[in-house]
Amino acid sequence: MGKEFIELFEEWAKTYDDTVTGHDEEYKDVFLYYDQLLQEVADRATGNVLEFGPGTGNLTAKLLKRNLTVIGIEPSKSMREIAINKLQDKAKVLDGDFLNFQIDENVDTIVSSYAFHHLTDEEKSLAIEQYGKMLPSGGKIVFADTMYESVDAYQKAITDATEKGYHNLAEDLKREYYTTIPVLREIMRVNGFTVSFNRCNDFVWIMEGVKA
Repeated sequence: MGKEFIELFEEWAKTYDDTVTGHDEEYKDVFLYYDQLLQEVADRATGNVLEFGPGTGNLTAKLLKRNLTVIGIEPSKSMREIAINKLQDKAKVLDGDFLNFQIDENVDTIVSSYAFHHLTDEEKSLAIEQYGKMLPSGGKIVFADTMYESVDAYQKAITDATEKGYHNLAEDLKREYYTTIPVLREIMRVNGFTVSFNRCNDFVWIMEGVKA
């Protein structure tokens, strides 16, 4: 997964918490209702939780407040260090990514926030296939991520960002692997998940899949 983004993750580590709390006007709408949407992901999780891309540990902290056992998989060394310090060793945060990781524990829920778009559609499909084999019947995938209802909606988001002068956002939207809800719905279906999508802001949806 997205090893091409590691340098970007390392750079983001320095400013991520400021950005998600609305201190960067360019990304304000992307992270609108950030705290609430992370809480919604946490509230949907049950049992032992595997979190991909915990970043600086904000979702992890909410999962821990629910007394859930959490293992995080984070490819960025700088992000891992921030998360471990913030969480005070209350959760494991291991090196790895969506497709390359090693854990021994059983998993009931797999969560992620603002990270799945770093995989191509083919990689997303491989990841969901892998998770389907890990999860028990009734196990969940709960991802909050930027996604679009159609390719036209995706292209409009790039145009809108450009017209507003949000050139960094526009470049991010072009560079990373944002996909559409129909693509994700089909990936989930073929891997045995019943899936729903709930919109959180103009960019982010929560995708919840339950394994048959």
